[in-house]
Amino acid sequence: MARRRGRLAPYLMVLPGGLWLAAFFLVPAALMVSLSLQTGNLVDGFRQTLHWQNYTDGLSTYGDTFARSLWYGLLATAACIAISYPAAYWIAFRGGRHKTTYLFLILLPYFVSFILRTVAWKLVLTDNGPVLGPLRDNGILPDGFRVLDTGFAVVSGLTYNFLPFMVLPIYVALERIGPHAVEAARDLYASRVQAFARVVLPLSLPGVFAGVVMTFVPASSDYVNAELLGGPHNTMIGNVIQAEYFNSGAYPTASALSFTLMAILLAGIFLYARTLGARHVLEAARR
Repeated sequence: MARRRGRLAPYLMVLPGGLWLAAFFLVPAALMVSLSLQTGNLVDGFRQTLHWQNYTDGLSTYGDTFARSLWYGLLATAACIAISYPAAYWIAFRGGRHKTTYLFLILLPYFVSFILRTVAWKLVLTDNGPVLGPLRDNGILPDGFRVLDTGFAVVSGLTYNFLPFMVLPIYVALERIGPHAVEAARDLYASRVQAFARVVLPLSLPGVFAGVVMTFVPASSDYVNAELLGGPHNTMIGNVIQAEYFNSGAYPTASALSFTLMAILLAGIFLYARTLGARHVLEAARR
């Protein structure tokens, strides 16, 4: 009896998380797939007809929007890495007893809602805002120069809003390394660059891997930044799904686009894991 309980213990521990995952991910995903294959409208209702053309029509009509969303997500993720890695490195190895304070300062703006942060970013990037206004008034920028309603503004907003998703995993990975590993590399006559390239960077890959996944997925599917900071030519697929669902009432089309986006992101993450070497990353995480 005791042996049987011991065998069941791991499954019982996983059961609450499994039920949560089934209730709030698997069941909604199944309903979304079912709805994506239906036809009809809000007046006459929707019925199941296994209409696979919703997927082909969505890809053919919004293929450029899918590509733009993935491109913006990649740019924002790369920018987050470029900003987060040096910051996390400095906090982990130079922060001393003030590490918690520095992390709190990074996270402090994110106690404000997502919408308000994006609106504040819009006020900063506006033509007569506190940054561009004085530059234009002093003749540094030409009159026709603008940042708002451009792809750069959308990527900047994505980078700003999702920065903590990259900083924290990288910091945790670097914090586990500690200064002793670097000192050991220096004792073996490695230069600072060699110590970083052969010790710190490989051991921090688990944090980079987690940060890329946690940043790229929400950044590629976001629609708030494109709505507030972009223009008509900067629409992301999230804006299309939102418009199809709430404005047009085209639930099957919106569901097909949502599931297509999820499939593309899952395939991209899988390829990313295979390219980077998930087994190597996991082995580095166990060290």
